[in-house]
Order: sequence, then structure tokens, then C-alpha cells
Amino acid sequence: MKNFVKITFLFVLVSFLFSCKSTATDATDFTTLFEKSNGTETPVYKDVIAYYSKLAETYKEVSLFSFGQTDAGEPLHLVVYNSEGIFNVDEIKNAPKNRILINNGIHPGESDGIDASMMLLRDIVQNDSLQVKYKNSIICIIPVYNIGGALNRNSHSRANQNGPVAYGFRGNARNYDLNRDFIKQDTKNAAAFAEIFHAVNPDVFVDNHVSNGADYQYAITHLFTQHNKLGGNLGTFLQNEMRPQIEESLEKKNILITPYVNVWGDTPEVGFSQFFDSPRYSTGYTTLFHTLGLMVETHMLKPYKIRVEQTYELLFSVFDFTEQNSAIIKDLRVKAADEILAKKTYPIHFKVDEEKYSDLYFRGYEGELIDSKVTSGKRLFYDKSKPFEKVIKYYDEFSATKEVTIPKAYIVQQGWHNVLDRLKNNQIEFTRFKNDTTIAVTVNHIKDFETSKSPYEGHYLHYNTVVTKTSEKINFKKGDVYIDTRQNGVRYLLETLEAEATDSFFNWNFFDTILQQKEGYSGYVFEDVAETILAENPTIKKAFEAKLTSDADFASNPRAQLDFVYKNSEYFETAHLRLPVFKIF
Repeated sequence: MKNFVKITFLFVLVSFLFSCKSTATDATDFTTLFEKSNGTETPVYKDVIAYYSKLAETYKEVSLFSFGQTDAGEPLHLVVYNSEGIFNVDEIKNAPKNRILINNGIHPGESDGIDASMMLLRDIVQNDSLQVKYKNSIICIIPVYNIGGALNRNSHSRANQNGPVAYGFRGNARNYDLNRDFIKQDTKNAAAFAEIFHAVNPDVFVDNHVSNGADYQYAITHLFTQHNKLGGNLGTFLQNEMRPQIEESLEKKNILITPYVNVWGDTPEVGFSQFFDSPRYSTGYTTLFHTLGLMVETHMLKPYKIRVEQTYELLFSVFDFTEQNSAIIKDLRVKAADEILAKKTYPIHFKVDEEKYSDLYFRGYEGELIDSKVTSGKRLFYDKSKPFEKVIKYYDEFSATKEVTIPKAYIVQQGWHNVLDRLKNNQIEFTRFKNDTTIAVTVNHIKDFETSKSPYEGHYLHYNTVVTKTSEKINFKKGDVYIDTRQNGVRYLLETLEAEATDSFFNWNFFDTILQQKEGYSGYVFEDVAETILAENPTIKKAFEAKLTSDADFASNPRAQLDFVYKNSEYFETAHLRLPVFKIF
């Protein structure tokens, strides 16, 4: 009898607890501000986080984590959905399930993804069939990436945009555009993002944006990472399977989508090329680690309600695609690093192949130049009473214009802390020399480069960089860093440590101190030394005399002649123009 009483009591207690949770769940209102306002408003930052906090408290399938700190002084949050729940972020990286990472609010005025993600996660946890459908997926969401920009709320900075009523600002707390910061990582936001990205190790990455530019009939466009740049079997899969399958999925939902309309100051019917996302951009960065990347660009002139609803549907199409192609995607990612290394060379520069294009069925509006009512000039006018549907040229093939041979290893001198910090942030594997050692390596010197005249995201960016290569024996110190390229992050290494690469550390000014000569000479003293150098070094003397004969300007410039002798002598500093990144083949 006593045992029966105990069992009955436990049954009642458990029933009561489950009943309480059910009642609490049913009583919690997860209707978003977007829905309450009939698609005209987006919530402030603290309310976004409060919404996800409550969702995580209510549903065991949802977890809320925080990472590091942003420039605004707030941590970066990550919301995770998993049918079994996630209690530790370390569970995610190597989980056999599909791993999807969604980034929102990189430009907080482009808030479409913020609202779409809040609704879709709620809808999944409140719908049994959706939970079954995505039981093999771990869905990770950064609610608001640019927290500083979100806190800088206004209603006017997006002058061309049709809603919402109020929104955040493009620049972060230090006025950086975070979608130019992924490779250089000047901001705490970018460092925290790298921590999240490597903790999740996503198979698919989606970054939600709103476009500027031309006018057309579509409310949503896509910007997949450039498939030739991604390269190999992953690039082929993205171009031939991922893009068409997601487009087809949306078409079945009666949503028209087209590639991002990369047109500025002209009309789309003339044709346009695919946007090239170098590693400074989110999808350019994430694909360095073999993640399939997609940037969503809704159209600024379309009503906010429609833009958010179509973003919502696109995200579900991405989930469906990932579920359906799970095994293929994981297999391609596992093999990607070896595939790159097997090719021996790696492309670091591309250009649009103007001989190749695809026929794109495009829905636009007739455009014309009319007299401006504001200025004394002409203005571009899209006539919405004249929609058109026609086939245009879409240039989505890029060809490599420069390649580098992949080294066996890089060596980076230990004093370059800002470089080493970024290698650590991106989980690049390396070791340190335990003793001083001399190694024969390839040395790169900067031969030529150009520098932008205007500041760009806190830098004066270098471009058209050219290096010269020599083979030398270098004395490395205990603590210098040895980096084997046979690792998952091989693409990251090639894009950052090869000075000629578009978004290399050199081009982003990380090594600018090598460009300035630190030692010099007094001409009247060095004259006697130069005389001795020429007398005792036939090679230098021969080169000197040849230049006197072949270069009239040099022959008439005594200062340049003395400088030539100095720079070709043992007195000239070895560090000038020498990159502190050495290669072993």
C-alpha cells in the first residue's frame, strides 16, 4: 500500500510539472514586433536578446550563448537550435548533424534577417512537423552582429530604403563597416565572430543584407560566393546544385529570385557580372574554411513586410537543401583541403571572363535619363509602368590571372604579434622553434605596390603588389613560428601570407614598417667606403658601371649612384622591404 501511495504521488508530481511547463509555454507570447506592427517595425537590440532568452528558457531545444566582447562593450550572442538541445558549444563543431550559421544585422539598418530569424526559430520549436523535418540540423543564429550600429538607432540613415520605421546604423561602435573586416579583424566584433565560426564549423553560412543599386521587379536576390574562387568540387557543387536547387525551391513558393544585380549608375538589361567576394567580406572569409556561403540581398525599394517574409522563406529553403544534401556537403568539405594541396598551385587573383556568360531571364523596369527637378543635370529614372522580361547576359565565370606555388610551410617571425593573434583566432595550427636554427628558405621582398589615396576602413590599402623571390639561409630565433600548410586552414594561410593576394596581411598594412628604411649614411663619409666597395667587389662594380651606361638619369645623378653602391653593399639593412614571412618548399 505504501509503495502504491509513493508511485501515485510521483505520477501526480511529474504530471503537475509537465502541466506547468505546458501552461507556461502556452501562456508565453512569442509574437514579434514585426508581426504586431503588420510588418513595419523591427525591435531594438535589447528586445531581440530578451526574445531569444525567453525562447531558450521556454524550449529545451533552444540555447543562448555569448562570446567575447564587441566594440560596443556587449558580448556577441549565438542562438542554437538542436532537437536534443545543446548545453555546451563544444558539442557543435564535430557534430554529425548539418551545421548552419546565420548572421544578422552586420548592417543593422538592413534588419530583414533579424526579424525573419526570430520568427523561423519560434515556428520550428512550436511545430512538431518542423522539428521532425530538421532533426538532423543544428541551426545557429547570430541575432545581431553589429551591436554598436544597432544601438545607434535612427530613421533616416537608409535614405533609399522602404522601411522599417526605425533601425540601426551601418558603422559599428568604432565606425567600421564590419563586412570589410573579416580578414583583417580590426574590431572585437570580428574576433568574436571568428570564435563563433570555428566553434560551429558550419557546413552552410548565410549572411542577411539589403541591397542598394538598380531597380527591378524582384524583392530578393542572392549572392553566392563566387564558385571559381571557391574552386574544386565544392565550387562545382555550389554552382550546379546549390544555387539552382534553392532557386527552384523559392520558385515553388511563388518567390522570384535573381543573382545580386551588380549594376551601379546603369540599367541591368545591359548585362552584369557576378559580385566577387574576396576574403574581406563574410562569404569570402567563411569559404576559406570550405563552408558554402550565401549572402541574401533583399531589395531596398520593396516593402519591409515582403522583404522579411521572403528572407524567412529563403532560410527555410536553405535548411531543406542542407538536409537533402547533407552527406554530399560533408564529404566535399572533408576532402577540400587535400584537394587544394594536391593542385600544387593556388590562384590569388581573378578577373571576369568576358568570353563566357550565361543567359539570365531577368524581370526589370525600363530605365531612361530624364531632366532632374533638383539639379541642372540628368537623372536615372526607372518607369514601373514599363516592366519587362528579357534574357540578358550574366557573367559569372572568373578566370585566374595569378597563381602561387603552395609551399610546404611558412615561417613567421615571432615579433609580428598582430599577425600571430589572427592566426590563433582562426585556429591555425603552428609550432614554435625550441632553439635558434638556420634554415634555407625562400625570401620575398616587396618589389612594387600601389596605395589607395583615400582611407578605407581605417587603412590605406595596398594593391597591385609584386614581390621578388630569393633563396637564402636565415637564422631563425627560438620562438619563431613554423606553420605547416597541410591543414584545414590552408586557404586562409595562402590568402593572408602571400603578399600579392588581394586581402593579404601586407595589403592591409600589417607589414608597413618594412617599407621604411631605418638606417642611412652621410654622403661625405660613405664616399671613401664606396670607393673601397667598388675596388673589392667586382660584381657590384660591374652592375654599377652597366647602370651608368644604360640609364642616363642615373648617370647624371651622383646621389643615386652613391645610393646604388650603398644598397648593394653589406651595409644596407636586410629588413628593408623584406617580408617577415618565409617559405619552405
